[in-house]
Amino acid sequence: MRDLTELTDVEEPAWPLLSEALDTSGVSMDVLPGDPARGRSTLLQLQVTARSWLGGMVLNCGGVVLDSGWLRIYGSPGADASTGLPGGSTDLPSLAEVNGFPARFDPAWRPFNGLVVGHDVLGGVFVMNGPDPEAAGRPGRPGEIVYFAPDSLRWEALEVGHGAWLHWLLGEGTDHFYDTLRWPGWRAESGALTGRQGLSVVPFLWSAEARRDMHSTSRRAVPLAEILSLHRDFALKLDSVDPGFLGTV
Repeated sequence: MRDLTELTDVEEPAWPLLSEALDTSGVSMDVLPGDPARGRSTLLQLQVTARSWLGGMVLNCGGVVLDSGWLRIYGSPGADASTGLPGGSTDLPSLAEVNGFPARFDPAWRPFNGLVVGHDVLGGVFVMNGPDPEAAGRPGRPGEIVYFAPDSLRWEALEVGHGAWLHWLLGEGTDHFYDTLRWPGWRAESGALTGRQGLSVVPFLWSAEARRDMHSTSRRAVPLAEILSLHRDFALKLDSVDPGFLGTV
């Protein structure tokens, strides 16, 4: 068990590189201010160092809202995080809250089944695999980012770690990744949401109707938690597969 000083006082911390990548990215984004105390407690519970992009994010940043609110990457937001959210909300949850971290440091607690690091407005979930992905019902290797796709209700291995995933997102990777799930005017709809809302799509994204014509679907803002619960219920109903923990928002 490493103490906080061992985790923070490192050579070549990741934040300068990550900060530069955020500043120079061509993707529209809002970088939220962080809470140093919350960041340190999250880092201690994670037991990762500030040399990693994950450590750099939780220690120095309140989270990143990408592509006009379409994608949320979690950090350690401070009380004034409302200045960064497209919808003007203070409601972007922290990485610790999304993953159910204990209120006080618990050396016995670990996110063994994986760490939810991001959500998109359609209820897609990005998770960094834990030490035994197979036991958690997920593909990929330990530490790899996997995605719960709202149009298939299944996990997909992205074959990259957290740092490479962030680098890919900041390099406009979402344009190709979501090209079949966007419609004219999507920026206005996603940009109006708060940090705890998503877009409910009817017909459902996994239906033949939505696959044939995404543009004709109807959409409304609802709590993201409602969408995640619906996805889990339908995954169990349609495929008899429990996708597991999708995050608390």
